[in-house]
Amino acid sequence: MKFIFDYHKHDDRLYRHITPNPLENPKLGGLNRRLIDRLGLGQLSDQDWQDIISGRLSALANLSPHGLQPIAMAYAGHQFGQWAGQLGDGRGLLIAQLLNDGRLTDLHLKGAGRTPYSRRGDGRAMIASTVREYLCGHALNHLGITSSDAIGFVVSDTPIQRYQMERAAALLRVSDCHVRLGHIEWVAMYAPDYLANFINNITQSYYPELYDDATNTADIPALLSQIAINTAQMIAKWQLIGFSHGVMNTDNLNITGTTLDFGPYGFMERFDPAWINNHSDHTGRYTYQNQPMIGYWNLATVFKRLERIGIIRDAIDDALSHYETALHNTYHQGLAHKLGFARATDEVTALGYELLDLMRSHQLDYTNTFRALIAVVTQMMDHQQDHTHECRLLTTLQNSLARAEDAWQSWLARYRTLVQGSDTRAVLETLSQHNPVYILRNHMAHLAIDHALNDDFSEVERLFEILSTPYQIHPAATMADITPASTDQQVAVSCLS
Repeated sequence: MKFIFDYHKHDDRLYRHITPNPLENPKLGGLNRRLIDRLGLGQLSDQDWQDIISGRLSALANLSPHGLQPIAMAYAGHQFGQWAGQLGDGRGLLIAQLLNDGRLTDLHLKGAGRTPYSRRGDGRAMIASTVREYLCGHALNHLGITSSDAIGFVVSDTPIQRYQMERAAALLRVSDCHVRLGHIEWVAMYAPDYLANFINNITQSYYPELYDDATNTADIPALLSQIAINTAQMIAKWQLIGFSHGVMNTDNLNITGTTLDFGPYGFMERFDPAWINNHSDHTGRYTYQNQPMIGYWNLATVFKRLERIGIIRDAIDDALSHYETALHNTYHQGLAHKLGFARATDEVTALGYELLDLMRSHQLDYTNTFRALIAVVTQMMDHQQDHTHECRLLTTLQNSLARAEDAWQSWLARYRTLVQGSDTRAVLETLSQHNPVYILRNHMAHLAIDHALNDDFSEVERLFEILSTPYQIHPAATMADITPASTDQQVAVSCLS
């Protein structure tokens, strides 16, 4: 592991050097030691990390031969489909970049104070939004979805004004990339003379296999296709796990297909594809069911900017066709896995969509319904005693479908026929590997936040451990962790952070 300043190679119009404004009387709320060790930073103590995350960077700077040079990045974006102009890091700083086995890792301090891009903001973060991001990034990573993560977070006595006076928090985010689609938009709009060089440089940094060192040029059509494929695979996996990002603006998607920016997100409970989980999404633009379409729209909107450097329309259309293919293939293969099968045949895919329709029509819990299929298979094997949790889920499912008994039994008969034609043990293993026991339900996050607001981080730690192994029964879990909210409790989340 070594410290580098890769983003500093860009034109200095794209960033500003900023020193964090430290928080008052910080208290460590959560620390991801496993992630710290993977990054090769295990020599730093808990006290060091508390200082670093609160904006006092000396312990981390001492590990770098050239210290640290934190920057706030400029970017632009389309928000809710409308051009929003210049945006940028209004409260976050890229404080370091690490090189591990040829791969870049960014350390990004969120809640570090005002920057030139803060606009009317105070550069701070709420405890609630910080806890939500800390838990969600961790959850997605362990669910098998590419996502940013976090080294840890602190709360403080620094006052901030939101709906009422609150205390500020800060989080140290880790991601492979903080270059957003909105970065391309910013350069195309505000520094068009640098656009070709910018694309070459980000290719060299994040897609080196598509960069020719001999000629110092990028294969831009191949780059667009790979960005499209990675984005499609990420969104397909969101759909499969029931994750709704909530605010898929072009400034909230990065160029490597890594989930970034956790605002008003939600994990699907009672299955409703049209559920609006973002309180500010008045038109339902960013609902779960629209995410694949929005991903395409974002890419098409941003890729079009590259026509000015000679990228022809055919190359853009080809990249977008790769998006559609990757989305279709990843989702259908994943749906087959959630049913326990190795391949996505037409029959398996049709069965998957019929189950989703049953869930929607009868307000069934998305996660628990898929997990209950384990009990269906164990009953066929006469191994129910090994899966008591899933048997309880199946009983609940059957009770919920009492008014659709014929439809359920018809579906079940066809499913059992397909299972019988397969290796039953392999089906059981596949079901167990692709259908989690636990997701981060909204009420779980709220309980952790309520405790954290009183400087009690025990619930954050409990959820952190449960979400570390979401596909396994955890002894610290409670019935509340697997119980969906009632239909009138599944509410939208505010963007306020």
